[in-house]
Amino acid sequence: MNIKKAKEEIKNSIEAYLLKDEFGDYVIPTESQRPLLIIGPPGIGKTAIMRQIASECKIGLVSYTITHHTRQSAIGLPYIEEREFGGEKYSITEYTMSEIIASVYKQIEETGIKEGILFIDEINCASETLAPAMLQFLQYKTFGSHKVPDGWIIVSAGNPPEYNKSVREFDIVTLDRVKKIEVSEDYDVWKEYAVKAGVNDAIISYLDIKKENFYCVRNTAEGKIFATARGWEDLSKIMDVYSRIGKTVDFDVVYQYIQNKKTARDFSSYIELYRKYKKDYSIPDILKGNIQNAYVDRLRLAPFDERLSVVNLILSALNDMFKKADRADIFLTGLQGILKEIKPQLLSQYAKTKHPEEIIRPVINIKRDEVSKEVKNKIITKAEGRFKMSIIDKAEDFVNELLKENIVNCEEGFEKIKFLFAAEVDKRQETVDSVSDALNNAFDFMELVFGQSQEMIIFVTELNAGYYSIKFIDENGCVKFYQYNKQLLYKQRQKSLLNDIDDIRSMLSEL
Repeated sequence: MNIKKAKEEIKNSIEAYLLKDEFGDYVIPTESQRPLLIIGPPGIGKTAIMRQIASECKIGLVSYTITHHTRQSAIGLPYIEEREFGGEKYSITEYTMSEIIASVYKQIEETGIKEGILFIDEINCASETLAPAMLQFLQYKTFGSHKVPDGWIIVSAGNPPEYNKSVREFDIVTLDRVKKIEVSEDYDVWKEYAVKAGVNDAIISYLDIKKENFYCVRNTAEGKIFATARGWEDLSKIMDVYSRIGKTVDFDVVYQYIQNKKTARDFSSYIELYRKYKKDYSIPDILKGNIQNAYVDRLRLAPFDERLSVVNLILSALNDMFKKADRADIFLTGLQGILKEIKPQLLSQYAKTKHPEEIIRPVINIKRDEVSKEVKNKIITKAEGRFKMSIIDKAEDFVNELLKENIVNCEEGFEKIKFLFAAEVDKRQETVDSVSDALNNAFDFMELVFGQSQEMIIFVTELNAGYYSIKFIDENGCVKFYQYNKQLLYKQRQKSLLNDIDDIRSMLSEL
């Protein structure tokens, strides 16, 4: 299965394992909760989805790569303990708590979150001295003599033997005690994630044209050759930063991340072309409706790679705008949530003798503490935390406006806040209107240059598949999108029907 399906399956398993009955006991007893074992090629996002799952499920996450551990750190250090058996005293060997198990308890103590995921990466590459402990861990959920706490689900990951010479095969006894999930690379699934994550548009445009270069891992006479999802995403980050500081991304830089010389050389050449297309075709002008005949004439005669690159440039620019509109929606919804919480307090009898700041400020402080805690516990990222804080900052701006205008009556204060909030609603609408105009202008350009050709089909299909684009269109509409999408679906159904007829004819001819 692909990484998206694997993520869904892991989340389903976590939901099932953490379900409790009316007595507060887990419906599936902890001893019957099979550890999850994810097996797949390197660099496809196995580790990344664990962070996403923990955040989305609002549970803890402790992550270890077992190849970085010795037997002592994983199992604990031995010490001599005296015990009495049958009236006789004996010296026996006990073990201190495993560093890994201790980390789970430490996180529970620090965050107050009692359920989570213990993720062990590269589990089938453990050293010879650790291999028996890993089998014990998967079979009995213990490191040494210490058990993984109840409510903590074991998820482990490893690579198939063809990708790593250090891999140790698990026996049937072990495999029969785990829930094995096999994962494979899938460009279309990765692209869905990449667009949402803001991966550099040149990378996405290139891989749209040459999907076969997305992923490869193989041994050759010249050494190891590989390109992975992780490599493309990390390359994207350095490309974005190099762009900020005015540095050039050439073959040498690309090859540091995509260690396949043919692909690295091909992509570094494509970057130059992509920069040229970006300069030659002014996408901001197109989205503003300023369509120059020179663009139209040149693009009609251009080779397919150039036409597709320009379509991707338009889609990338639109996607940035869709993201901006989405953030404006989330911002407004978050601000509205704070005001809804404040409203009954400002309009209560209790508030008649209070200054508005006395009512609002404690709510704001509580919100700030909640966000800080979410960031500290890694429930949300630092970037998400900063965005949430910006919403709270806006609520604080409202308080400062009340102080500035010397408004001391709570009812009057609430009316002023309503007025200020209405201004934020207008700002959001301005953003939505500008994005709608850009989308319609993009359709006008696509119609003028390509008509109902393959490029238009690609354009509509990508809008249909994009997280931010389809969310924006669902909420705000787009007549031309619905028109072309309907035609596209009709053509797909017609093609499918014709294929079915051909299959039937073929079957009849064989009778």
